Amino acid sequence: MAKLRAHNISVSADGFMAGPDQSVDAPLGVGAQRLHTWVFETERGRRMIGQKGGTEGVDNAFLLRADENIGATVMGRNMFGPVRGGWPDESWRGWWGEEPPFHHPVFVLTHHPRPSLEMKGTVFHFVTDGLDAALDRAFEAADGADVRVGGGASTLQQCMRNGRLDLLHVALVPVLLGGGERLFDNLGTGTADGYECVEFVSSPSVAHLLFERTGAEDAN
Repeated sequence: MAKLRAHNISVSADGFMAGPDQSVDAPLGVGAQRLHTWVFETERGRRMIGQKGGTEGVDNAFLLRADENIGATVMGRNMFGPVRGGWPDESWRGWWGEEPPFHHPVFVLTHHPRPSLEMKGTVFHFVTDGLDAALDRAFEAADGADVRVGGGASTLQQCMRNGRLDLLHVALVPVLLGGGERLFDNLGTGTADGYECVEFVSSPSVAHLLFERTGAEDAN
C-alpha cells in the first residue's frame, strides 16, 4: 500500500521548524537557515545545489532514503513561496530555479487559483479544494509509489490530525530559535499517541528520529 511520508523535517531543540518573521530574504524565518546546515555538509545535499564533495555518513543516508519510491509531493503554499493572498501574476516560480529537485508532480495547497506551472522535470499543480483533494490527486499521479509531504508545519499537522501521515522523519538540530512555527503544535488530543518512534540515530550534526503511524499499512 502506498504511503504518505515526510522526510528531513529539521526541527530546533526548542521544537521549531521555521523561525519568526518569514520573508523573501528569510524564507524560513530569522535564524532558521541554521536548521539545514547539516544537509549541505553531505554529498546528497551538495549535489542538490550543483556542488561536489560532502560527507557520505548517516546524514547522507537519511537524505537518500527520502527519494526512494516517491512519485509525487504535496506542500503548503508557504513552502512554495512568500507570496500571500491572491497571485498578483505568475512571476513567482518557486525557490528552486528552473530545474526544481523534485522530478515528479508537485501539488501546492492554496486558497487562490493559479494555472499549473510546468518546469524542467516538474509540474506544479495549485490545489484550491483542500488537503484531502491534494493528497488524492498526488496518490493518483504517483501511480502506486509513495507520496512525500514537504511542509510547512501547518500542512504536516493537518496530515497527522487527519490520520494520513504514515511516516515522519525528524532531524533534531542542536540550536535554539526561540520563536516561529512549532512542528508538534495543534495536533489535538490523542494524535501523538498514534505514532511510534521506530528508529533513533545520531550523527555529529543532528539526531534522526523516525516515527511510524500505528496501522499505517491500512492507510491511503
